[in-house]
Amino acid sequence: MDTYALLMAATLQAGTVLALASLGLLINERSGVVNLGAEGMMLCAAIAGFATVVHTGSDVLGFMAGMASGALMAAVFGMLVIGLGTNAYATGLALSLFGAGFSAFLGIGYVKEQLPERVAYAMPYLADLPWIGPAFFRHHPLVYLAIVLALGLMCFLDRTRTGLVLKAVGESPESAHALGYRVRGIRMLAVISGGALCGLAGAYLSIIYTPLWVQGMVAGKGWIALALTTFATWRPSRVLLGAYLFGGVTMLQFHLQGMGVEVPSQLLTALPYLATVVVLVLISRNPNWIRVNMPASLGRPFHPEA
Repeated sequence: MDTYALLMAATLQAGTVLALASLGLLINERSGVVNLGAEGMMLCAAIAGFATVVHTGSDVLGFMAGMASGALMAAVFGMLVIGLGTNAYATGLALSLFGAGFSAFLGIGYVKEQLPERVAYAMPYLADLPWIGPAFFRHHPLVYLAIVLALGLMCFLDRTRTGLVLKAVGESPESAHALGYRVRGIRMLAVISGGALCGLAGAYLSIIYTPLWVQGMVAGKGWIALALTTFATWRPSRVLLGAYLFGGVTMLQFHLQGMGVEVPSQLLTALPYLATVVVLVLISRNPNWIRVNMPASLGRPFHPEA
C-alpha cells in the first residue's frame, strides 16, 4: 500500500478524535459557555466505553456509554456554572483534573484487557480503487459521521430557528431573555450536547483508534480541541479542516520515523503541541479578527433578573 495513502488514512483517523471533541466544544461556546474540562470528559468516556466493550462485546454500547459519561460530567459542570454561578474556568479545570484522576482509578483493572477482534471496514468497490481507496474508503463509520456532523452543524447554526436562537444566546443573552427564551436552559442543553460529543471522541479513541486503555491516553487532545475552536473562529467547516491539519501533524512524526529521518523522537512527539502554540500565536496577532468572530458573551455568566 502506498505510504502516502497510509499517511492520509491515518490523518483522517487521528483528526476524527479532534473533530468530534471540537464540534462539541463549539456548541458550548456558541451558547456563550467555556468548558475547559474536555480532557477529563474524554478520559472518563474513554474508560467507560472501553470497559463497556470489554464486558458486552458491543461497540455501539461502548459509544453510548462514552457519550453518557461525557454528558453526565458536562451536566455537573453546567449545574455548577450555569445554575450556581461558579467560575467557569476554575470549574472546567477542576473537571479536567477530576477526570484524569477518576479515569486512572477506574482503569486500573483494564490496562491489560483486550477488545474483541475488530471488523475491517471498507466501502464496496470504492475501497478497491488505487490510492484513493486505502486513503479515504476504509475507515470506521464514525470517521464519516464526523464529517456529516460538521456539515449538519453548519446548517443547524445558520439555517434553523433553534440554531439561530443558540447563536443569539451566545451573542446577547439579555436580548434573548427579553424575547422570552430560557437562556440558562438553552445553555445547559448546549453544554450537555457538547459533553456527549466529547464523550464520543473519547470512546472512539479507546475503542477504535487505539484500541486499548492506558492511563492519560487522551494525551492533551482535549486541550488541542479547545485551541482548535478558536483557530477555526467558531465555524464547523474550519473545525473540520483544522482537526485534519492537527491530525496530519500528529501522524507526520510516525511517517518521518518510518522514513528514517534522524530527528529526536521528543521533538517529533511535541510537533502537535508546537503546531498548536504557533497557530495560537499567529491568530493572537490580530485580536480584532478574533473579537469579530467570537460569540460576544463567551465566558460571561448570565443571571436573569428576578
